Amino acid sequence: MDHVDKIVAQWTQERPELDVGPMEVIGRIVRLANVLNQEMERVFERHDLTAASFDVLATLRRSGAPFSLSPGALIGSSMVTSGTMTNRIDRLVTAGLVERRGNPKDKRGFLICLTAAGHALIDRVVEDHVARQAELVGALSEEEREVLVKITRSLTDAIAALP
Repeated sequence: MDHVDKIVAQWTQERPELDVGPMEVIGRIVRLANVLNQEMERVFERHDLTAASFDVLATLRRSGAPFSLSPGALIGSSMVTSGTMTNRIDRLVTAGLVERRGNPKDKRGFLICLTAAGHALIDRVVEDHVARQAELVGALSEEEREVLVKITRSLTDAIAALP
């Protein structure tokens, strides 16, 4: 019996008229997300990064050559405020992992670009990240992973459609 089982059992005892089945599903998803986030943070910390800095570097890297995006595009990909993104970018500029360059398509704007050091770092980190993710889901068969992807996608879509 784990922590979620105990909570569900307590509510079932105290309020038997309530259907606490959804609580069990959500509780397990939240606990799993917390464990997965902690495991990913360990990978990032080994490279002196945070999840936030990894997110920016990975977004730039997977955008393809020339590995640069406008601040607005970065904000849209990570769904954070402009102030938060500015702070992330400033820290990465200070670390020498990205740089600001003028935007040739918009003389008033600028682009955030991976430096050679940033490019090399994100390539190393993403290899470790993907390897750790494979370890974390390694207990699941390919079929179980496919089912889990389908279920989580379906639930995410259904929740997004709620008023």
